Amino acid sequence: MKYSLITFILAFSIFTGLAHADHSWNGFHWARTQNPFTLTVGDSVSSAWDPYLQSAVTDWNASSVLDLVIVPSSKSKTCRPTDGRIEVCNAKYGSTGWLGIAQVWVSGSHITKATTKLNDTYFTQAKYNTPAWRRLVACQELAHNFGLDHQDEDHTNVNLGSCMDYTNNPSGPLSNEHPNAHDFEQIETMYAHLDTTTTIAQKSAQSTPALSRVDVSLDTPRDWGRAVRDSVRSSVYERDLGLGQKVFTHVFWIPEEGADHDH
Repeated sequence: MKYSLITFILAFSIFTGLAHADHSWNGFHWARTQNPFTLTVGDSVSSAWDPYLQSAVTDWNASSVLDLVIVPSSKSKTCRPTDGRIEVCNAKYGSTGWLGIAQVWVSGSHITKATTKLNDTYFTQAKYNTPAWRRLVACQELAHNFGLDHQDEDHTNVNLGSCMDYTNNPSGPLSNEHPNAHDFEQIETMYAHLDTTTTIAQKSAQSTPALSRVDVSLDTPRDWGRAVRDSVRSSVYERDLGLGQKVFTHVFWIPEEGADHDH
């Protein structure tokens, strides 16, 4: 009996360590010359989503280095990105299989612009039209926009108490509707260094008509480029835009369709 208990404790400790390992998204981060730094979030969401966007921004602003500021925006369904800031939009994007997608445009490891899209095709369905699901997805997708990745992608595991943890039950126990201490530790690690230039609220010197065209339609796998990570609940795609620019798409699949990504 004692051996079994020790084995269980060791196994749980190993799992916990793995789940709480580094969860930066490929080292992606906004270039900036000082901490804390202010990052603008364009609000193109409907009134139904406004409380959840505000909740996510309030949550992440508990970080010692990050200050998100919401401003009105009018990007509507297309959610066209804006250099130097995050845009957040919602619409009925159709039966795409995804609840939300977060996209970052990067030059090297520096994020130059970012978007989050929330798919009301599913959030108007009873299963997902709940405060817990809305808070989880808004919180997680916004965090991808400043370079944070998941703590755990197995939605059958015990909740870690973080919106960066996949789950079948966001309300818990534990609740996965907000960040936890490890998320803030990771943000501080990601942004511990300073850069000599900034990508925040700056116009990109490499913006060209060719790049602008791919800003508009990035809602389906055929638009996202090649899959660089793929699982039942989460995928990451990479599209090379040329001129040293790439766009990465982080996808939050619904569990019913997450195993079939050919939408």
